[in-house]
Formats: sequence, C-alpha cells, structure tokens
Amino acid sequence: MKVLIIAALWPEPTSSAAGRRMVGLLELFHAQAWSLTYASTAAQSEHCYPLESLGIQRKAIAVNDSAFNEMIIELSPDIVLYDRFMIEEQFSWRVEKCCPQAMTILETSDLHCLRHARKDALKQGRVYEEFDLINDVAYREIASIQRTDLSLIISNYEMKILTSVFKVGDRLIQYFPFIVEPKSIEQLVSTSPRYDERNGFMCIGNFKHPPNWDSVQYLKQTIWPLIRRQLPTAELFVYGAYPPPKAMQLNNPSEGFYVKGRAVDAQKVIQQARVCLAPLRFGAGLKGKLLEAMECGTPSVTSSVGAEAMHANLPWNGGIHNQPEAFAEAAIELYQNRQKWQESQNNGFEILRHCYSPAEFEPALLEKINTIYNGLDKHRKQNFQGGMLKHHLMKSTKYMSLWIEAKNKGAE
Repeated sequence: MKVLIIAALWPEPTSSAAGRRMVGLLELFHAQAWSLTYASTAAQSEHCYPLESLGIQRKAIAVNDSAFNEMIIELSPDIVLYDRFMIEEQFSWRVEKCCPQAMTILETSDLHCLRHARKDALKQGRVYEEFDLINDVAYREIASIQRTDLSLIISNYEMKILTSVFKVGDRLIQYFPFIVEPKSIEQLVSTSPRYDERNGFMCIGNFKHPPNWDSVQYLKQTIWPLIRRQLPTAELFVYGAYPPPKAMQLNNPSEGFYVKGRAVDAQKVIQQARVCLAPLRFGAGLKGKLLEAMECGTPSVTSSVGAEAMHANLPWNGGIHNQPEAFAEAAIELYQNRQKWQESQNNGFEILRHCYSPAEFEPALLEKINTIYNGLDKHRKQNFQGGMLKHHLMKSTKYMSLWIEAKNKGAE
C-alpha cells in the first residue's frame, strides 16, 4: 500500500499536539509495512520529526504548481491523506484528476468551525451556542469532509456534532483519539516524581495556536494574581514553541510569572511542576498538553473546553472550572493538599488506561480503511453529496488555481 501525506507543515511532535498526532498516524501506517511519502508546502524545520527513521520519503511541493501533478502520477499512491481541510481544498482536485482511484483520508486535527464559533462567542462576550457552528469555516470544512472518503475525528464530542448538526454519515468519519501505549503508562506510574519532589505551577502550548496564547494572557491578567494573593511565593513557568516577542514581554520574575519559550524536554518540565494550569476559553479537539500532564503524573486545572471529550465519565485528574475565582481556588487546593494531589494523579493514569488504548482504536481504524479501500466505487456512489461537492470544486478551485499558476508564470 502506497500512502501519500500532503501537509502544510512538517510534523513537529515536540511543538504541538497536532505534530504528535501526525507522528502517531505515521508510525501506525509504517507498522503495516505501507510505503509512505510525506509532501509539504513548508520549508524544512529543524524541529521536524526524523521521517527517515520510518523510511518515509520527503517531497517539497507548492500550491498552484502543476509539478505536483507530475509527482503524484509518478508516485501513483493507493491512499492520499490530507492534513486538514485547507490542504484538501488546494490539492484534491489535482489528486482527483491524476489519481482518481486513490482513496482519500482527511486528518481534521480538530473541528476548526467549532474553535472558530467559540472564539467569536468569546469576543462577543457571550456563551457559545450550537447555532454558532453555522459559519463560513463550517461551509468549507464540512464540504471537505463530505468530499473525502474518510475523515479522522479526534474527539467523540465532535463526532456527535458532525452526525447530529451537520448530518454527516457514519461511513465518512472515524473516531480516532490520541494513542498511549499501556507499557509506557505503567512505566510512567513507577517513575513519576512524588508530590514533595515537585514545585511550582506550569502551563505549556504552542504559541502559534490562538487558544494557547489567549489562555496565557488570561492567566497573566486574571488567574495568576488570584493565586499569588494566597500563595505569595508561588511561581508559574510558561512553556511553548514559537513564542512571539509580545509573549516574552509578559515575563515578570517579581510576580513569579516566567515565560520560558520552547521546552527542550517537555516531559521534564511538566514532571518538575506540581500543577499544570490550562484555562482554555475556546478551542476544539483533544488537548495534547493535558494528555502530557497525565502522562507525567502532573494534576491539572482546566476549563470545560480543555477537558472536553478527554476523560469519558472518569474523574478528572485535578479540577474543571470556568470561573477565574473557582479556577484559582482549585489550583491552590491541589497545590497544597497532598492527598487531593495524589488522588488526582491516579485519576490521570486511569484516564490514560481507559480512554487512549491502541487495542481499542487502531484495529478499528485499519479495518475501516481497508473496507473503504476494497469497496471504493460503492462507497463513493453511496455518497452523492460528496460527489456533487467534488464536481463543483473541480469547476471552481481548479480554474482559480490554473489562473494563479498562469499568472505566476507570466510574472517570471
């Protein structure tokens, strides 16, 4: 099986949850002895995962460039995976033209229309409601999901949105969360630093991701002053890849607020802290930072958005609060109460064991891929809406792309 992954970024598992997610998929596909090619429109990154370690071939590609057609015809993939809907919009018409029998998969990462809806509601100072989902991003994103043979959905809450609000058929989507190996969980349980071996609060997240940057500002302006009022010597360490200058300017040692930027070893800095803070006010998908906190045995305090779809019906590994005063009180109690802290740490390990097992999700995904691949014509005929949307994309995006390409050549 030859698989082509098309992405806007090279996978950086140490920089973002999306990077970790992509590497997990690559490792799963590699374990099936599939031949993998990773094509990206981005420049090479020093933090990129070593794709060669999995025998993955790299390809540099460009948008609005017919050289892509030549590349994909030569490669002749059996499966094409688009990393997020914007990439599907840009390249799917070329894939359809050059390799019409290639099965297509969309890695959504999270539902962008959900994140967009919550962000807009927050800006307007009101509570997010379901009708906010009907927005310009949704028109594009859901059309992309309908056009694609299979879309990977990381959150069961987003699965419900797709089936109930947008009426997407079960045939087109597959729930596939983060994966945590059982052996690694038990190793983490035995090696995780104890309560009295840790000190300080921490938060972590890629600064390019708007919900993370918003949460850092919210911590600085609203929540951290409440915590420091009761814990005047407490310290908070903020980590994250790609911090802009405005983020580094928030660094203030006199307030115990330290902005450290990229963590060389994320697991180490999370394990050193006693409590993880993640007051996310908008967002979507599953939160890699909170998963990592569980893996490191670090209890966390987050919002309902942060904990969404992450722990099933199991107790959270800390506290879930949306109001700043309640959030701060929960963080302080967790920091000072050894018994509460230990119970929360154990809750995190239980969540990992029950919600992210590879035995539950990997075989189901592979079975669905093989079922669709082996009955692709029938699968597509049962998806009239997807075929209709694909037809119109070919007519609109195709000619816009060709016009841009011709214009660029004229400028040369």
